[in-house]
Amino acid sequence: MAWGDKGDNQGPWGRPSSGGNNQQGGSGDNNPPPSGPDLDEVLRKSAEALKKYMPGGGNDRDGNKGVLLFAVIGLLLWLSSGIYFVKADEQGVVRRFGEYHRTTGAGVNYHWPYPVETVQTPRVTAINRQEIGFRSSTSTYRSSKVGDVSVGEESLMLTGDENIIDVDFEVQWKIASAEDFLFNIRHPEDTVKALAESVMREVIGQNKIVTVLAEGKLKVEQDTRKLLQETLDRYKAGIEVVAINLLKADPPAQVIEAFRDVQTARADLETSRNEAEAYRNDILPKARGQGQQMLQEAQGYKQEVIAKAQGEAARFISVYDQFKEARDVTKKRLYLETMEDILQGMNKVIVETKGGQGVLPYLPLPALKNKTTEGGQ
Repeated sequence: MAWGDKGDNQGPWGRPSSGGNNQQGGSGDNNPPPSGPDLDEVLRKSAEALKKYMPGGGNDRDGNKGVLLFAVIGLLLWLSSGIYFVKADEQGVVRRFGEYHRTTGAGVNYHWPYPVETVQTPRVTAINRQEIGFRSSTSTYRSSKVGDVSVGEESLMLTGDENIIDVDFEVQWKIASAEDFLFNIRHPEDTVKALAESVMREVIGQNKIVTVLAEGKLKVEQDTRKLLQETLDRYKAGIEVVAINLLKADPPAQVIEAFRDVQTARADLETSRNEAEAYRNDILPKARGQGQQMLQEAQGYKQEVIAKAQGEAARFISVYDQFKEARDVTKKRLYLETMEDILQGMNKVIVETKGGQGVLPYLPLPALKNKTTEGGQ
């Protein structure tokens, strides 16, 4: 029985079918509702129309050949859809029934068409940028500038000495393993952003604010990159961190003026300290040199006094030995040497009076001696 023959002239949906079409279009009670389509008739007409386009014009044998030809063409088209091209900066990751199967390099490659295998071609050499603490207006952004949108909940961090600092930085990363990148993490960009922000907060919390604002920026970048890479490796994310760029590190805008005053005072303190260090470095070597000189002079004086004392003692012992051998001669010698030392340099005239000889008492002998000396010169 055909779908259109339901008995009692009912249509395929259980409605009574009329013997013919209602040409008047009436809708009164005497006119039954229109019947549904005759599905057998539709299928028959479709098959006849399809046979007209097959070789043989409807012949069963030729029709079978045509169906086979269409099937072969469809199979070839389906197989050719598995050809894909991988660019030089890409890798082809092939999935077989959704599971990782293999990785292909650059060039023309082939995989079983969908739904057996599918392929993804991520760019493994492209440098990706993740901005944290701000959103730049251009993709070529390299430094903080007016016009960028600050994101306070990302940029405000706490330093090791409990100061708040406003930090803007970017993470540059690329795909190191396409397989791990596609299968081990669901949202790579969000993962990198969350991890980078967390790692930066940890590194900032280990340093003082003065270090972060001045000479410690390079160390902060290096420590953040190292810790972020270690974390991503533990996740097997297939991501390589190329660089961490610390673009801005300032106190919060509300207190930046007061902070600058404090920094100026610290700079003045450092200047004064450097001047004091310079003065100390100048005066200490001089003092040390003078001290060494005094020590050497004292040592020399000591040696001189000791040598003189030893010489006097040796001379006294020698005289004493001579005195014991010849007392009278020694006494006379000592007397003469003593008188020589006493009378040396004195203005005196010695007159020999032995044998009745003498001179007039009023003769100015010293004056005559002086004149004689001057005339002899």
